Amino acid sequence: MTQILQKRAPALNLRAGTLARQLIEKEGLQASAVDIVPGAAGGPKGIGIQGLDQAIFGDFFAQAPQRRTLIGSSIGSWRFASILAWGAKEGTERLSDLYTQLYFHKKMSRQQVGDICQNMLIELIQGQQQQLIEHPNYHLAVISIKAQHIFQSDQALPLLASVAGIIGSNALGRKHNRLFMQRVISQPASGQQFQVDDDFVTHYQTLNRENVTPWLMASASIPGVMAAIRDIPDAPQGSYRDGGLIDYHIDLPFQSQGIVLYPHFTDSITPGWFDKMFKKRKANPENQARTLLISPSADYLHSLPLGRLPDRKDFTLKGLDQKQRIQMWNQSVAESQRLGDEFLELVEKQNFAPLLQDF
Repeated sequence: MTQILQKRAPALNLRAGTLARQLIEKEGLQASAVDIVPGAAGGPKGIGIQGLDQAIFGDFFAQAPQRRTLIGSSIGSWRFASILAWGAKEGTERLSDLYTQLYFHKKMSRQQVGDICQNMLIELIQGQQQQLIEHPNYHLAVISIKAQHIFQSDQALPLLASVAGIIGSNALGRKHNRLFMQRVISQPASGQQFQVDDDFVTHYQTLNRENVTPWLMASASIPGVMAAIRDIPDAPQGSYRDGGLIDYHIDLPFQSQGIVLYPHFTDSITPGWFDKMFKKRKANPENQARTLLISPSADYLHSLPLGRLPDRKDFTLKGLDQKQRIQMWNQSVAESQRLGDEFLELVEKQNFAPLLQDF
């Protein structure tokens, strides 16, 4: 009797903007067409797609080395910084190893949490700062925010009042967040500059050897969890915080001439962190017209130890101790090789078109 082998469910979801779909249906997905890569905020979810990052940066882009812009907020900027510092394989493994070994508990102060994260970041890129700034193939743009008015304070009452104000103003419209914060994009002085023209005031700062670490730190400094970053070299005085507050999943008007290749944790784009409260607040289709978004499928996520990617809440999740968490995170990271393998198989066969979904 012939045994029928069950085909494994796809590990990847593919979503494409209108122009990206047209280009891929006509020419396939070519590495030479990719000029921008966004990296979303999302904490340890970033290490959950390690295999996909390795395939894209280590194998796919090697087919056509050229200057590409990497634009990231929070963990997105840390992912890119580590890849630029050490290469695709060593950089992603370094990030996942350092992140997985962290330990937090609920009674830690903001200062303690910040110190732990800063020590991790220093170990992540120590000695490689110049490589980040002068990388021949990549232009790193780091997103953070400059807090306004009482949102500059780390004291409990002003911080709570600020968050309440942001939630209230955001309910009226995303653009009203600008009352409390302004976007900051830090990038090397050389190379094509990433520019944004939207409803938010955007400041541009120059990344250099002395300030790349504090700018990366600012990009991931979650209000209420970590203190704001101040006294950044060559930057105006102020309180700088997590870039994901405005640009959670990077819904920006990309000035791409080809394809925006977006390795992501989920199959949708939520513009700002506070927009998570509004399920209907999705990406602007015009912004994502050239975007190919690649994310883990529901079947893949269900196969993981926790039924999802690693999450910041796992550090204090009831019933999950440090040893179990590390084991489950390591398993999730190891499983992510499936994501990369499937992507490279799609590239080899160039059978993307039938799998593309719209945003």
